[in-house]
Amino acid sequence: MKYCSDCAAPLSLKVPTDDTRLRHVCDSCGSIHYQNPRNVVGSISVYGDKVLLCKRAIEPRLGYWTLPAGFMELGESTSAGAARETMEEAGAVVEMGPLFSLLNVPHAEQVHLFYLAQMINPDFCAGEESLEVALFSENEIPWDQLAFPTVKQTLIWFFEDRAKGLFNDSSPIALRTRDIDPSERI
Repeated sequence: MKYCSDCAAPLSLKVPTDDTRLRHVCDSCGSIHYQNPRNVVGSISVYGDKVLLCKRAIEPRLGYWTLPAGFMELGESTSAGAARETMEEAGAVVEMGPLFSLLNVPHAEQVHLFYLAQMINPDFCAGEESLEVALFSENEIPWDQLAFPTVKQTLIWFFEDRAKGLFNDSSPIALRTRDIDPSERI
């Protein structure tokens, strides 16, 4: 950041009073410009025993497979954002379930949240950000062509829990969470 979004004056990096971190502070109007992580929200959309994946039509990771997901918008909940992203990227209408995984990606200044979701019907189509959309059984997942470590980890957890029968009863779903290290590569 170089200029204040309130008054257009140059910004300085300093620790504001009653704070402990360097922030972008406007020397003219005093506005403090906080930079916070961005939320990436998505779904593990299931139809029958298959999971919906999208082949990315955009960078980063153009041509690689991912769960339908994207940046949360202002004014929406994380689950509403996940449902919106699923519709935008995969043309799929889903009934949102519980939050399943939360993965911190500090090196990318992001937090990824994936919800369990049930597809209402088998209708789907590639949106503007997808080259292709398809349903995959566990043994069909293109593991070596997944776009992001967060997607791979979420799918591993999902299939482990499903194999244990955790989605077949009324037991609450345990939230899975961990940090992703910058050295992790697909």
